[in-house]
Amino acid sequence: MNMQNMQVMKNSGAYIWTNHSKYKMSQYNLSPMAIKSVVRRPERKEAGIAPKTIAVMKRKDNAKIKKEIWVMYQKFGQKMKIISTWIYPGTSPKGKEIYIPDDVWEELKKIRIEQIITK
Repeated sequence: MNMQNMQVMKNSGAYIWTNHSKYKMSQYNLSPMAIKSVVRRPERKEAGIAPKTIAVMKRKDNAKIKKEIWVMYQKFGQKMKIISTWIYPGTSPKGKEIYIPDDVWEELKKIRIEQIITK
């Protein structure tokens, strides 16, 4: 997904996209369809690192590279606010705090995580 597609991506009836999530999708070359697939049918579900959030994961392996696609979101009735997305190289440990890349942490701090999470 290039930056132009990111700008035209609009909130739909079921999904609300933060600017941060749009940027991360562009950075990791993830499509909205891939993110929706992870949210709809995750292989793993954990509590998110931000208050009132959920993090879900789906493997995206090929013959040479093992990786996981992670999505952090918050539910609002039938709607989901996609807060962040990232790719974890390899296999993340189960039952432990979810690894979030340093660049994602830094960007979340810059935009003040309270602004993207409704209380």
